[in-house]
Amino acid sequence: MKVIQITDIHLVPDGNLLFGEDSVTRFRTCIAHVNEHHPDADLCVITGDLTHDGDEASYRILADCLKELKLPVRLLLGNHDERPVFRSIFPDMPVDEHGFIQGVHDAGDTRLVFLDTKEVGTHEGRLCADRLAWLDRTLAEAGERSVYLFSHHPPFELDLPSMDWIRLREEADLRALVKQHGNVRYMFSGHVHRPSGGTWYGTPFATVPGTNHQHALDFALTGPATTSMEPPAYAVLSLRDAGVVVHYHAFMDKSQQFPYYG
Repeated sequence: MKVIQITDIHLVPDGNLLFGEDSVTRFRTCIAHVNEHHPDADLCVITGDLTHDGDEASYRILADCLKELKLPVRLLLGNHDERPVFRSIFPDMPVDEHGFIQGVHDAGDTRLVFLDTKEVGTHEGRLCADRLAWLDRTLAEAGERSVYLFSHHPPFELDLPSMDWIRLREEADLRALVKQHGNVRYMFSGHVHRPSGGTWYGTPFATVPGTNHQHALDFALTGPATTSMEPPAYAVLSLRDAGVVVHYHAFMDKSQQFPYYG
């Protein structure tokens, strides 16, 4: 199964700039790049911070942009999003029985699970008792399927002080469910605006750059957190029986290329 993961697009109303860049134009450029280079993908997952301020105008722009995307898409919420406004513009996006933007995508012996980690009033990620109970049932129903977990907030520390303090708070509860069911093969998150990867108590994970701006790679953080304009990218996920391959496609890269004949 081939999945495109895009994250942290931070759309703002048309004509506005975010950190000196037009996030809408960058997202449209990203979509065009995906259409050109990965039309064979099975699904596109956008893991949150769909807008910068959770406003209706930006969600309407998102809906218009997605008309250009040639792949089916699943949308997750991030800390910059607003659930009621999102649902008013995307009423057909799957929700659970409590109205959280959560769901699954099954394909043969593969199950993709999409979590809603948005919590009103904070930039931290949260999984309340209702959301944890839903995940417990969802993992149990997956049985022997290989499960791939998508969320905006990662539960793991990345040694980045600027982001670790607003990661998912229910780390222990999530770890207990992953350990109990034993079928989560990989975890994919957004939120940190950086490419990173590793393992979390034995479960591999990856995070993805944003499409507009990034968080500077600052391990000391002696001053305020810094936004950087490093090149944007999206992830190309190849989910196989033998394992997982993650590539980062820098869709605005204009660097010179040279032929190589071996």
